[in-house]
Amino acid sequence: MSLQAKQPHVLVISYPAQGHVNPMLQFCKRLVAKGIKTTFATTKSFSKTVHIDHNTPITFETFSDGFDDNGRDQLAPHDIYFTKLREEGSKSLSSLVEKLDGVNAIIYDGFLPWALDVAKRFKIFAVIFFTQTCAVNNIYYHVNRNLLKIPLSNSVVSLPGLPKLENWETPSFVHRFGEFPVVGELVFSQFTDIDQADWVFFNSFYKLEEEKFTKCSNRDIGLKQDHVKTVVDWMTKLWRVKTIGPTLPSMYLDKQLLEDNNYMINLFKPMSIECMSWLNNKPKGSVVYLSFGSLINHGPGQMNEIISTLTDGGFSFLWVIKSSEEANVPKEFVNSVSKKGLVVTWCPQLEVLAHESIGCFVTHCGYNSTLEAICSGVPVVGMPQWSDQSTNAKYVEDVWGVGVRAKPDANGIVRRQVLDSCIREVMEGEKTLAKEAIGQGGTSDKNIDEFVAELKLQS
Repeated sequence: MSLQAKQPHVLVISYPAQGHVNPMLQFCKRLVAKGIKTTFATTKSFSKTVHIDHNTPITFETFSDGFDDNGRDQLAPHDIYFTKLREEGSKSLSSLVEKLDGVNAIIYDGFLPWALDVAKRFKIFAVIFFTQTCAVNNIYYHVNRNLLKIPLSNSVVSLPGLPKLENWETPSFVHRFGEFPVVGELVFSQFTDIDQADWVFFNSFYKLEEEKFTKCSNRDIGLKQDHVKTVVDWMTKLWRVKTIGPTLPSMYLDKQLLEDNNYMINLFKPMSIECMSWLNNKPKGSVVYLSFGSLINHGPGQMNEIISTLTDGGFSFLWVIKSSEEANVPKEFVNSVSKKGLVVTWCPQLEVLAHESIGCFVTHCGYNSTLEAICSGVPVVGMPQWSDQSTNAKYVEDVWGVGVRAKPDANGIVRRQVLDSCIREVMEGEKTLAKEAIGQGGTSDKNIDEFVAELKLQS
């Protein structure tokens, strides 16, 4: 093969968490489909705790976080872990680049900002990949540059390209500053050296960011004299920004990649047969699906409110209760509602959301779950807990208009009357424009093509 015809090679590295690995792996599939040799890497410790489907043209590697012999739940506290990850990860990544030989670009998770230094050392493209929304990252950028000072002193936050946000509608690392200091510092530090990145990718799509502020008046959208249409337009003034999402399996979007019908990793074994068989016997749009992600564990008080809502409500439900939460759910509840409800420890969420019997999704508003709901056209009831979820829930209700928030009381608990009312309000939803964006010729597809074309020029 001549030098001019050499296939470009990209190394994609992810922070070791399912919500980061899945979207970055899905992006790898898009690159492979466009003729880019793609290697994906996450930490050795994480790879030992999950099942990864290797039946794909993607090459898999690992790098060290300094805890290679331990599973994820045995790792050190956040401050020790992040320090070790940075130190050992940088050295291990450098060794991996040398081993692979001929890497043209490193696409790195925003949670791994030290990877930029490695890319610059090898004089290859450095591409930062954000797994959270443009809006959330806009807020983190302003905190990082001291343009938004924390602790917050004002009741309302107004930033370019965003609707005005109440304090509690910002990410928890902002409005509950100091509660999670180490993780907060990590999300803010994503922007310390971002100006040196060659590209900035967001797991979003332009039409999503362009959606009108459905419940905000013109004076409330916070644009002032900037006159930017979207937060993407504002960010493009700072960096070489491209929206490349949504990064969901192709068969749930544009169907361009015919065998791409699932994510490639699972932290827990999904009860697929039980869930789908049960849903097949339910009428169209009749089932409330409840799932709060892999990290959220509700306390007994909140669990009791959810149980009461489902017991007294007149709707069928599918509820994912992780094994770590089972102690908070009486066995008699599970047995007594067996005719109208199904309780499982994990499920194939994309399949569930795509099923015609689902009428509503009660969720913590993690970004991946929110995107999946939007792409499936399932309306959302948001019960955010921490991190970016409160901002995502704001957008679900007031910007994208695809659901409502079930707001907690002064004790942080969503009461049964509130939850029941929200569920009843959103049992009918609408489709959105996600399939159009990632489909051939869509905005995200064009952005990926532009990146691929430049890689081929440089290889």
